[in-house]
Amino acid sequence: MASVDIRDVRKSYGSVEVLHGVSVPIKNGEFVVLVGPSGCGKSTLLRMIAGLENITGGTVSIGDRVVNNIHPKERDIAMVFQNYALYPHMTVADNMAFSLKLKGTDKAIIKTHVDKAAAILGLGNLLDRYPRQLSGGQRQRVAMGRAIVRDPQVFLFDEPLSNLDAKLRVAMRAEIKELHQRLKTTTIYVTHDQIEAMTMADKIVVMHDGYIEQIGAPLDLYDNPQNQFVAGFIGSPSMNFIDGTLRVEGGKSFLETPSGAKMPLMSAPSASDGRAIISGVRPEHFTIADDGVDAEVIVVEPTGSETQLVAKMAGHDIVAIFRERYDFQPGQKIKLKPRPDVVHLFDKETGKRI
Repeated sequence: MASVDIRDVRKSYGSVEVLHGVSVPIKNGEFVVLVGPSGCGKSTLLRMIAGLENITGGTVSIGDRVVNNIHPKERDIAMVFQNYALYPHMTVADNMAFSLKLKGTDKAIIKTHVDKAAAILGLGNLLDRYPRQLSGGQRQRVAMGRAIVRDPQVFLFDEPLSNLDAKLRVAMRAEIKELHQRLKTTTIYVTHDQIEAMTMADKIVVMHDGYIEQIGAPLDLYDNPQNQFVAGFIGSPSMNFIDGTLRVEGGKSFLETPSGAKMPLMSAPSASDGRAIISGVRPEHFTIADDGVDAEVIVVEPTGSETQLVAKMAGHDIVAIFRERYDFQPGQKIKLKPRPDVVHLFDKETGKRI
């Protein structure tokens, strides 16, 4: 195991810079998830850590050595890809053992490593099968087993669950997290799925257009987003945004929307009366209240454990979630009240939290 230090890393393709001075400290044994929309640079950064992409500027250190100019096979890392990358003509056992065979490792040691990894991943009865005889989840386990037998300092995962169906993704998330808890190996995991990031990570790195927007623990990012992008990206369904003007009257603060609706706030920054802002409300932070804002039900989506509601409120389409079983009907008039204590405020021009 080893720490990973990404310091002021830049990547350019010709005159186009795609990573702009990215810095991420990763502690020994930490599970870090790089998350963001397609094209944000997360996979490029992972490939630079692995040595599959050249580094234009800055440094990547694994343990106490800078690895910028070190060959991938000498970095003591193991990578798991989205497409499994298994050799179709080899059995499960041979796929898992391949890297050790290339090193000339003794056959008895190879068998010990393969058997141990197979036991961890529940592959013991599949060692003689070929990849074509396996399900998608089993193939992904084999790819993980191939990484485990190398006993690397760092695991790198590049969107490993994207090819699996929804139910299997949930199961594999738990397996990968349990694997990390057992092995305690430093892990860097790339995904565009913020649910994967929230449920698996010790620390999340939110990326956008080659920049880091925020780094923090999952619930810290959820509860205290630094800007509107992070607020909207972390959480499913995503945060609702309602623009308006901040008003302070008689010592009380509220948001006044262009439609004239007023949403109470707990407090406001000093000298902010009349400031153009965007308020952010999580779907689960709405209540039905007589003093709420007028809204019209558009779509009702019951899931059993909760009811998800799409409604028109203050000129905005918003999503609200209720644990209670309300009998909403499309077209119904209701009153929705955001909880003032958990409303987020962002500057309308910069998008930064205020």
